[in-house]
Amino acid sequence: MGRDEDDLASNYGAAFAGRLPFGKRPALIVIDFVVAYLDPASPLYAGVESAFASVQRLLAAARAAEIPVFFTTVEYMPGGADGGVFYRKIPALKAFEAGNPLAAYPPELAMLPGEHMIVKRYASSFFGTHLSSTLTALGVDTLLITGVSTSGCVRATALDTCQHGFLPFVVRDACGDRHPAPHEANLFDLQAKYAEVIGEAEALAHLAALNPDG
Repeated sequence: MGRDEDDLASNYGAAFAGRLPFGKRPALIVIDFVVAYLDPASPLYAGVESAFASVQRLLAAARAAEIPVFFTTVEYMPGGADGGVFYRKIPALKAFEAGNPLAAYPPELAMLPGEHMIVKRYASSFFGTHLSSTLTALGVDTLLITGVSTSGCVRATALDTCQHGFLPFVVRDACGDRHPAPHEANLFDLQAKYAEVIGEAEALAHLAALNPDG
């Protein structure tokens, strides 16, 4: 560990050493992993193919474990009047105007019957949506969080997961950002203050333990 890392660890220290337990009833959420982040011709392309592969493995495991699965997407009316300041701040959000093929999920992450799609207009999957009430109705206490981008919608969703009283478990391998610096910085801060950040292997082990077929 270098000097900067030593200083960082010393600064945070025991004040942020808490840990959250894994709950009894998890759900998986896939945040905005649409074509816009995977197509090199898209203004939002993020180079997150490794995270995309991880999400596919977690999705298969979640389905085998028969836990609730949620997807989120962003959709705006033409011109983005319903996107407010967020839409005005980020011109690339035009990719999410209704009907744009960049806003579609790729076939590898196609929804199955009984799974849930949350349509949002802002970063958090909770803001202005029915996610919290649906999780409560399903008896969910833990949210396995995946998707893009780590510094944006993943972070906002993880924070609101905590603030809505659900246990947030962010799967680092299944989250992506366009640069490793914001990715790692936000994962560090989430682990310190708001969530548990776990690897894909740990998430898969939790899901395997829930699999009714063993």
